[in-house]
Amino acid sequence: MRGDIRSTHALRLGLRQISGFSEKDAKRIENVRGDGFHSLRDFWLRTQLSPTVLRKLAEADAFGSLGLSRRQALWELRALRRVGDKDDLPLFVGADLESSEPQVELPRMKMGEEVIEDYRHLQLSVKAHPLSFLRRELDARRIVSCQRMTELKTGARVRVAGLVLVRQRPGSAQSIFMTMEDETGIANVIVWPAVFEKYRSVVMGARLTAVSGKVQNESGVVHVIADTLDNLTPLLDLLSDSDEICEPLPRFNAPSDAVRVMPKGRNFH
Repeated sequence: MRGDIRSTHALRLGLRQISGFSEKDAKRIENVRGDGFHSLRDFWLRTQLSPTVLRKLAEADAFGSLGLSRRQALWELRALRRVGDKDDLPLFVGADLESSEPQVELPRMKMGEEVIEDYRHLQLSVKAHPLSFLRRELDARRIVSCQRMTELKTGARVRVAGLVLVRQRPGSAQSIFMTMEDETGIANVIVWPAVFEKYRSVVMGARLTAVSGKVQNESGVVHVIADTLDNLTPLLDLLSDSDEICEPLPRFNAPSDAVRVMPKGRNFH
C-alpha cells in the first residue's frame, strides 16, 4: 500500500466499514492471511468464507490489492468451483484451475458508478465526492460551494447545496439544525419552525438538498438561515453516467485525505 499513499495524511479503512460484514469473518481472514494472498481463489480456499461473504467483499472493492477491480472480482467469484475437497487432492496439485475460465475483457466502470457503489456498501468513498461530478450543474443553478461560505459577510444572500449528513433538533431549541457537505467542505443550516413546516418533506427526506437564505458569519462560525429548500436528490442519478470530475477545489478546513462518513442508511439507493 505504501506506493498508493500520496500525502502525509492517510486513513486505512477497516473491514468493519463494510455493510453487513461480521467480526467473525474478519478475524478468519486475519488468522490465515500470513504474508498475504496470491489470488481470489487462494483467498477463498484459505479463508473458506461463504459465497455471500465473498460477494460483500467484492462489492466493497476489497480485492484491489490482488489487482482486481470491483467488476473483475465479482466476475471471478462466479467462476469459482469447488466440490468437497477436490482442490486439495493430489489430482489437482499443480493444475491451473484459474486459467480454465476464458479471459473476458470487462467494460470499465465509470468513476461515478464506482462512487455510487462505494456509498452503497461502505457509506463513503475515497475515490471522489459525489458533488465533484455535479459542480457544473450546480454552478448553472447559481449554487456556491461550501468553501465560499466563509468569504461572505453576515446578511449576504446565498444558495448552497450538499449531501445531508446530520439533522437534529436540540431539546431546548425550536429550530432544526442541518449539516450538509459538498466536495469542498460543510455548510451549517438553521431552519426555523415556520420554514420547516413549509418544507418538511425536503428537510426530512432529501439526500441532496439546496438551501437559499441569509448568511450568519460571526467569529468564524458560519450558518445559513434557510428561507427556501429544494430537493436535488434526482441529480444523483446522473452519477452513473459520469466519468469526469470537475476541477477539484481545495477542501475547507480538512486534511487532504480526510474521509467524511455518510450516516448509516444515507446511501444513494
